Amino acid sequence: MQVILLEKVLNLGDLGETVKVRPGYARNFLIPGGKAVLATAANMAQFEERRAELERHQAEAVTAARAQAEKLDGLRLVVLAKAGEEGKLFGSVGPIDVAAAINAAGVEVDRSQVRMHGDSIRQLGEYPVDVQFHADVAATVTVVVEAEA
Repeated sequence: MQVILLEKVLNLGDLGETVKVRPGYARNFLIPGGKAVLATAANMAQFEERRAELERHQAEAVTAARAQAEKLDGLRLVVLAKAGEEGKLFGSVGPIDVAAAINAAGVEVDRSQVRMHGDSIRQLGEYPVDVQFHADVAATVTVVVEAEA
């Protein structure tokens, strides 16, 4: 299925590109999220009319994302979790926990923006975690997992 991207999509393409994607990805994610429209002649003409507006909107989104990323870059977060004698956690620390810690630090993020290196954290220690604010903008925070008293 051919779609026209209305914004930059990570690992897919830039604003205005016509890309071929699987029908389910287009119907379930790109089109309902306002990230793309079907690549028809009418939609291509309408896109060209709106191109300047969409480029301005994307530039504003990148600027806002960079401002948020600057607040987070290099931040150290402490997450408390129950752990055994050897440092293994009872459970794990995942994107929901990291997002909650970031929100508590004063920066509003969604759990879908948190990109863990691997599956989840299951040991005490320090871990780098990326927060993806925009396709072009990411910040890295250090999550320190400590045992609860």
